[in-house]
Amino acid sequence: MDFINGTPDANFPEVVTRKIFLTLLLLTIMLGASAVAANAQTYVADDGYVEFVSTAPLLEFKGKSNHLTGMIDLEENLVDFYVDLTTLDTGINLRNNHMRDSYLETDDYPFAEFTGSLVSPYDPQKGGKQEVVAAGKFKIHGVEREIEIPGMLEKTADGLHLKASWTLLLEDYDIRRPQVVFYELAQEQDVSISITLKRE
Repeated sequence: MDFINGTPDANFPEVVTRKIFLTLLLLTIMLGASAVAANAQTYVADDGYVEFVSTAPLLEFKGKSNHLTGMIDLEENLVDFYVDLTTLDTGINLRNNHMRDSYLETDDYPFAEFTGSLVSPYDPQKGGKQEVVAAGKFKIHGVEREIEIPGMLEKTADGLHLKASWTLLLEDYDIRRPQVVFYELAQEQDVSISITLKRE
């Protein structure tokens, strides 16, 4: 039936069949998209904590930042973290300025970044903490090196919590080591991060 003109429509069954098919196709696509979203394995954050500890013979101090940005994609097995080095704070403004201008040279190299993947098993269905190892490239001061970083990954109510630490050698990244007494810097820097990532 042609509902506009009130006359029979020979194509009526075909029109209805097409509409039903298109409706089912749309529902299938929507349900598929919902399933993908429900199973998404990407976790992100931009308020993680990072610190380095320098322990020299005459002085120990820390540099800290609460601006660590991170992403873990369990489906693609991709890990990426970076921090704006200008946000590091050692507790003394003059020391901060020397560190940024003369040693890290943040005008030219503003970020430190690690990009890699998990090379140890991690089961997101398990509760509790799991030891993990990430392998990839760490870049700072314009120099990039392959490293492995051990850490602890824990499933939380709304995401993942990661803690990790490693030792960085200044000479590996062409960073000069200042000898000024109020800013004597050790060759080895103990770096640690703590970040809670939420499902994207």
